[in-house]
Amino acid sequence: MVTRCLLPVFALATCVAFSAGAEPPKDRLAQVETSKTLRVCIWPDYYGISYRNPKSLQLTGIDIDNAQALAKELGAQVQFVDSSFAKLVDDVTADKCDLAMFAVGITPARQEKLRFTQPHLVSDIYGITTRTNRRIQSWADIDRPGVVVAVAKGTLHEPVMKAKLQQAELLVVDTPAAREQEVQSGRADVFMTDYPFSRRMLDNSEWARLVSPTETYHLTPYGWAMAYGDDRFYARIDKALGDMKRDGRLLANARRHGLEAIVAK
Repeated sequence: MVTRCLLPVFALATCVAFSAGAEPPKDRLAQVETSKTLRVCIWPDYYGISYRNPKSLQLTGIDIDNAQALAKELGAQVQFVDSSFAKLVDDVTADKCDLAMFAVGITPARQEKLRFTQPHLVSDIYGITTRTNRRIQSWADIDRPGVVVAVAKGTLHEPVMKAKLQQAELLVVDTPAAREQEVQSGRADVFMTDYPFSRRMLDNSEWARLVSPTETYHLTPYGWAMAYGDDRFYARIDKALGDMKRDGRLLANARRHGLEAIVAK
């Protein structure tokens, strides 16, 4: 496999450990209760998850609904903080938000820096190509000589495809939008994404065509992420998510956004 990066790539770890030199734990739950504000990091371009409509500027998605329900349980109002997968670790550990809620894939590299709740969603990997691309007719056509596969820097698809691809060329670009540009321009044949983002492409881009794996390719659980060091806050958030699973609120939120197929059990 040939790897070509447009920008530096994250160094990925393979172990799970508490970061040395971390700040002393804060009583974040008490801060939320006192301020009546729950600060939630989101990626505002994640269709069905935490998406800001460019025309209305309204936020919609399962984790927008989940965040509002969680804040209500804590007697607070939610304050959304724009983030991204590339900035995720820095934003959470630098206390720019109390937790990240934008379907963050639970990977060993991220677990080294962030503490995750139990999963609320699970997605496989999907490909998006153009309707006119002749090289990619099925999933089996992706890992072949001469094919260029685009992934976004900092997403879980970057390390997965680095490990999986044997013959295709991997192109790492700076943003998810750049993946689309590379494929639409013909500089790449296909970009890799997940179930929610593939829905966005099919719903909003006439040029896009979905390429689905014929069998399970690489399932990734998604959860909510927070900093290490505050067990009381973690326990309260994880319990709230468990309650949402049991009482049906999580499934109802998923159905509202067409994501019931990937709700974690």
